[in-house]
Amino acid sequence: MAAQDLEIVVHPDRKRSKFRPLKAWHHMQKLIQNKEDTEQVFHIIEALNGRSFEKNFAAFVASPEGRRLLKERAYLPPILDDHSWIRQLPEGTVGRAYVEFMEREGLTAQGLVEESAKHRAGVPDYDDDYLWFGNRLRDTHDLFHVLSGYNRDALGEASLLAFTYSQNPGNGVLFIAFMGCRTIAKSAPKGARIMDCFWEGKRNGAAAQKIMRQDIVALMKEPLEEARARLGIRPPVAYQQALQVLTAHGYTATTQLEDAGKVREQAAA
Repeated sequence: MAAQDLEIVVHPDRKRSKFRPLKAWHHMQKLIQNKEDTEQVFHIIEALNGRSFEKNFAAFVASPEGRRLLKERAYLPPILDDHSWIRQLPEGTVGRAYVEFMEREGLTAQGLVEESAKHRAGVPDYDDDYLWFGNRLRDTHDLFHVLSGYNRDALGEASLLAFTYSQNPGNGVLFIAFMGCRTIAKSAPKGARIMDCFWEGKRNGAAAQKIMRQDIVALMKEPLEEARARLGIRPPVAYQQALQVLTAHGYTATTQLEDAGKVREQAAA
């Protein structure tokens, strides 16, 4: 399918994105206080990404895979939240790993939709191709976790965003990734080499094929390790080593940001 065979629809009332660093800093402080406050992520990305979204969309539709997916316009949350068909897949597949991850973490694709809706409250949503592309970026986030090997601890989320930046560049995503790793690194043991996780995430995301351009249903049916090999997704070695060091020093996987200050205070006592 050639680019000229696909008519791109962008609503004429859609406003151009603006660069707002002060707004981003305000919402970053809230996110550091509570990493589960997912709404802040949307605010930060919107404040810093500028024209990145439009550039990423243009690159997406310039690819044959992107044009095919845009023509189909599949909406992923109902597909991903229907675990009945995914549980029928063989053990060890991407789909089974995804369901196990989502159920273990108490997550749903629809839940992320609702968090996004809080951020967009009062803002008109135009039913155009930009909306579809933005939804796909949002709805594949947890699948990125499964494929990349980064967990949902604070360091894992920050490292995954570095990975995501290389897949779909945007200053907002990069800022969150860097500040998340930097905040943990301030009081983490030096041996954890936290900032190595940031750089590794960027490298791994750049080396891999674009996950956004994959047929998600077909991908769910692949064996996980074979899918990672096909996509060129490298294991997060620095991240796994950092977790080992953090755990040995009393940090927990779920409260690294809070524990950072506590562990430092205990060491000084």
